[in-house]
Amino acid sequence: MELRRRDYRVERPLLNQEQLEELGNRSLATGTWQWRNWFRCSRARAKALLLQYLPVLAWLPQYPVRDWLLGDLLSGLSVAIMQLPQGLAYALLAGLPPVFGLYSSFYPVFIYFLFGTSRHISVGTFAVMSVMVGSVTESLAPDEDFLQGLNSTVDVTSRDAHRVQLASTLSVLVGLFQVGLGLVHFGFVVTYLSEPLVRGYTTAASVQVFVSQLKYVFGLHLSSRSGPLSLIYTVLEVCWNLPKTVLNTLVTAVVAGLVLVLVKLLNGKLQKHLPMPIPGELLTLIGATGISYGMKLNANFGVEVVGRIPAGLVPPVAPNPQLFAKLVGNAFAIAVVGFAIAISLGKIFALRHGYRVDSSQELVALGLSNFIGGIFQCFPVSCSMSRSLVQEGTGGNTQVAGAISSLFILIIIIKLGELFQDLPKAVLAAVIIVNLKGMLKQFADIRSLWKTNRVDLLIWLVTFVATVLLNLDLGLAVAVAFALLLVVVRTQLPHYSVLGQVPDTDIYRDVAEYSDAREVPGVKVFRSSATMFFANAELYSDTLKQRCGVDVDHLISQKKKLLRQQELKLKRLQKDSKLVKKAAASKGASISINVNTDVAVIESNDVEGSKVKQVSAENELEDIAAGDQDDAKATAVSSLKALGLPQPDFHSLILDLGALSFVDTVCLKSLKNIFRDFREIEVEVYLAACHSPVITQLEAGHFFDASITKQHLFASVHDAVIFALQHARSGSVGPALVTKL
Repeated sequence: MELRRRDYRVERPLLNQEQLEELGNRSLATGTWQWRNWFRCSRARAKALLLQYLPVLAWLPQYPVRDWLLGDLLSGLSVAIMQLPQGLAYALLAGLPPVFGLYSSFYPVFIYFLFGTSRHISVGTFAVMSVMVGSVTESLAPDEDFLQGLNSTVDVTSRDAHRVQLASTLSVLVGLFQVGLGLVHFGFVVTYLSEPLVRGYTTAASVQVFVSQLKYVFGLHLSSRSGPLSLIYTVLEVCWNLPKTVLNTLVTAVVAGLVLVLVKLLNGKLQKHLPMPIPGELLTLIGATGISYGMKLNANFGVEVVGRIPAGLVPPVAPNPQLFAKLVGNAFAIAVVGFAIAISLGKIFALRHGYRVDSSQELVALGLSNFIGGIFQCFPVSCSMSRSLVQEGTGGNTQVAGAISSLFILIIIIKLGELFQDLPKAVLAAVIIVNLKGMLKQFADIRSLWKTNRVDLLIWLVTFVATVLLNLDLGLAVAVAFALLLVVVRTQLPHYSVLGQVPDTDIYRDVAEYSDAREVPGVKVFRSSATMFFANAELYSDTLKQRCGVDVDHLISQKKKLLRQQELKLKRLQKDSKLVKKAAASKGASISINVNTDVAVIESNDVEGSKVKQVSAENELEDIAAGDQDDAKATAVSSLKALGLPQPDFHSLILDLGALSFVDTVCLKSLKNIFRDFREIEVEVYLAACHSPVITQLEAGHFFDASITKQHLFASVHDAVIFALQHARSGSVGPALVTKL
């Protein structure tokens, strides 16, 4: 059935702010004091707090065992199979013995199971976090500090013990930062890390990871470097030492890498037909360990292996407070980066599966994972994209999968870890490099951002270059500072426009973009695309005066100059009138003194006559002086036309403040100055489309007074235009400037 086209017409009265408040019965919203609720004690509140900070109690009792348990079991097993090689490999990135990667794959994962709100992310070791930890441990505990004997060999045991203490203390500090920020609901801090910034940073971190593994691939012994340009120096040192490459180590790394790539390609081809991916990393580790053990690769061919892996868990160790001052800056950077990666992945999976992730509780959960993990000698962790995708893709529904994977890692730590003592480090390096594929593919962002948003491309490139050249901590600081500076610059360069009415509508658009939009004769409508605040208020005022086509400041100065001349003329007239009065007074006195006659009647008549003449003369002079003063005063308040100055071709100015989101003191002063300046040139100013919070801030800043009332504030631009035309028609504005919409 074809719908009929109907013409609708809506009529309503004009509404300024006073009328709108009266019609809608506006009242100021009463502020809610959140801190009052914090001190209220009740059973319901205690239960709500418990469920808020320990989410596992909310969802685990309602866990559908029949529907979800099998999927979580398969998912947990798949993640554990990936967690084992990645834990061993990423410990090398952190500059620690491989067993500490297994510890970091157990404690934090189980803690997150209790406190996390995301059902699909896989918490544990992550390449970016590991290389950030490695930059700290290698800078504060370099090999050069542990040289012993005449042959300058490194005391590996002492070095590793000191690095473990550094990494665990760093993890405790990271956890404290994250828990503290989460408790004060500071989860929104991650919004300052935009997606191009995070992707550029992780791409640069992947380059750092790749370069750090070259020494294991080529079997080289390089000096530890950290700080700005350390990556460049490391690449140059690798190139310089390439003739010293251990060929057997290189062959081992290449073969392991090829096997891993082939298995990944096979998984991609058979993805729809396999219940779970082929565990290529685990199979490669088992095969490489068996070959290394059987052929004695370390003793016979010089291939470096992992070495002793102690069985069992280690007792908790208190952090060293003396290291806090050295680690606090790096700890904050690692805390922010780890949370940014975790919450971005968590929100992706939450949106895909229709549930909500609490950013503040995620901070608390990650913080507790790192804090408790640091006490048990773990290094800082976050979540891994590859493991999270596997956890979701193999049927994982909740963090029960994470708990199962952590229990599987526990079995390996207690019983099976020592079986991997003959695993070549070159194989772990191959595992790390192959897993960098996803992050290295982010170089394609350059092409896509060039086509879509070049400002975001600039952020991506600056982040990447700064991180590569200045190292991870300084690179992050430079990237955040640059992104915030770019935001400030963009708010200082908004799009200003003069609006015109689209024919037969009450819609107003930029006349430069809409050819049919016409300015209302006698009315200027001005709009900015950004809010006006201290950084761009002066630019707003200057652009407004420029777009109006009138040199407002010059016109005001000319008017003041003419009025000053009239004021001087008035003062001269007042001075002349005083001289006239003084002369008249002295003349009357001489008349009364010179009168002298013998006849009393004649004397009396003559004196009375002279007094009458004196009073008459004085009154005449006073009338002349008063008339001159009145004429001068009338001239002093004359209009532009009377002064001989050009009049603007519009009588009303309307500021569309729909983009105004907040008001500061500079904005208030700028708006008042705009009212003052345009009224000086006989143009009335109106405000339109203000949001309610902005109106409240205008009231709090005492913007409205006797000269600027809420009758100058309108609900829409169209209302303001109609009122301005009606006001001009009923006022003293010439008929040529008054039109009918």
